[in-house]
Amino acid sequence: MIIKYYETNKISLDKNKFLLFYGKNEGYKAEIIKNLIKNRQNVSTYEEKEILENSDEFKESLISKSLFENEKIIIIKRATDKIFQIFENIIKKNINDLKVIINANNLEKKSKLRTYFEKDKKFSCVAFYPDNEQTLLKLAYNFIKVKNIPISTSNLNLIVGKCNGDREQLINELKKIENYCKTGKKITSETISKLTNLNENHDVSELVNSCLIKNKKRVIHILNENNFSNEDCILITRTFLNKSKKILVLSNEYEINKNIELTISSSKPPIFWKDKEIIKQQLYKWKNKDIKNLIYKINELELLLKKNINNSINLVNDFILDQAST
Repeated sequence: MIIKYYETNKISLDKNKFLLFYGKNEGYKAEIIKNLIKNRQNVSTYEEKEILENSDEFKESLISKSLFENEKIIIIKRATDKIFQIFENIIKKNINDLKVIINANNLEKKSKLRTYFEKDKKFSCVAFYPDNEQTLLKLAYNFIKVKNIPISTSNLNLIVGKCNGDREQLINELKKIENYCKTGKKITSETISKLTNLNENHDVSELVNSCLIKNKKRVIHILNENNFSNEDCILITRTFLNKSKKILVLSNEYEINKNIELTISSSKPPIFWKDKEIIKQQLYKWKNKDIKNLIYKINELELLLKKNINNSINLVNDFILDQAST
């Protein structure tokens, strides 16, 4: 059964025991899930990969229930069609008082998981589309009104503009502003730029990561969406160098053990789970000798930037597009 995006306030775990949330609006999904499980007991969260690797243990944990448990709530994150068969088997067991929330990214119309939830009235399916600027502005306005934050409309627009349509990012940035207000200092556009610079650093990191997996289409999109300054070019170059050196270390290890999973899991310092997949792709794209050559080229680029600071944006753009294309 399909539930419309604007009808999420009608969802209840007492009525909707099996839910599929899919789409790119992670902030809104997180908000709805948080409200659904509020004051609920016995909530367990799993990564899809974790379930696939230990499916028997997972199924057993659902069947076995303590005498003190009235319900069991399962949240499955980053789900894909790979989880479909396991979920179907769970439904067939007809486990009492079980509630399941599946959180997926984009799912195509032909997706087994999506089709299953859309066609069966026992299940509920919601597509979470990205927020538009008007929606984010309304959220931001409501936030500052409740928190009584003195901020101009132009500065509020500045904050929303820095969040690239990401509701979760917007709330995080507004909380920074809220904490800053507690110091009694006045909020200016300069203050906002300093407080919200993490979003710009995220864009730089995504740009470099996209280049290192040779996703030229994504690289072009990021370059077009951001107005990088001459100063940003140094940050981009340093980020490029640091990530390349990290790949070189992992590449050396990978050449020895020939096991990509072992290489990733044994990395020192540990690789954050969100970065594991993209680093794995980068290792597949770059051979040891190639990454050494890339590091040499980045060092050359940095020297060139220092000599030609006024032309740094063109130099960096050409370098990144060249690396993403080869």
